Amino acid sequence: MTATFLRYRSARVALMVLAAVAILAIFGPLLAPQDPLAQNSAQILKGTSAEHWLGTDALGRDVFSRLLAGSTVSVLAALEAVAVGLVLGVVPGLFSVYFGRSFEWLSLRFMDALITLPFLVFAIAMTALLGNGLVQAMFAVGILIAPGFYRVARASALNVANSQYVEAARLFGASTRWVVARHVLRKVLPAVAVTTASMTGVSLVIVSSLTFLGIGIVPPEPTWGGLLATDLQNLYQRPYGPLAPAAVIIATVWALNALSDALRDATGQPARQAPAASPAPRRKAVTQHAN
Repeated sequence: MTATFLRYRSARVALMVLAAVAILAIFGPLLAPQDPLAQNSAQILKGTSAEHWLGTDALGRDVFSRLLAGSTVSVLAALEAVAVGLVLGVVPGLFSVYFGRSFEWLSLRFMDALITLPFLVFAIAMTALLGNGLVQAMFAVGILIAPGFYRVARASALNVANSQYVEAARLFGASTRWVVARHVLRKVLPAVAVTTASMTGVSLVIVSSLTFLGIGIVPPEPTWGGLLATDLQNLYQRPYGPLAPAAVIIATVWALNALSDALRDATGQPARQAPAASPAPRRKAVTQHAN
């Protein structure tokens, strides 16, 4: 699958963009040329210069340094939401197929209830209940994206549950745990990987939206969404200010979506190559053998 995946140009470009984002997330605070929290009243709303590559904000802080330093919080927050959604969605999705009708009904009703909840209102309620912090806000977001993982894991597990090799394994006395670990996960993981890449982009947009509104982040900690909100407040003085944080967000989300599309195409390639009329010759061969 790796060779097929790397054949796509969009996948290669997406990996390069995500590698750059990962470097920013890991080393961004160290690469910042200035202190991202340092205020200078003599440098308020300055334009681009050799000292300030992206200018300064309304408090005289270096925007480029804040952009680099905010990469860590923005990316980690999105990954936290995806991790929560992955655990709360995939595990119940697998269990709903193998743990009987009662668990299946309860899990389906619970996921249906989560789908009806609005993201913003639920995130605000969670931060009001647990305190205003990015961890609390992203936990709420992870809960709300869990149904997406649940549906993908459940659909993939249902396709495998009725296959002949799973039925044969059960006839030979294999336990449910062994069947899931040996056969089901192998088929579920590609679909989950595609959903993970897609949901990471969604989570990054939600992180930026929440921090743009001042939810889940405590000033003066920099984030991409927070920088975008600050620059929009001073749009007349610095009309080009929102371009840098917006470009970083757009490039990262595009790379994640392109990666998701490439993974989907790579994992779906064998299914498209299989001929639709292939079962007929097998039935004919079995009939001839019986005769």
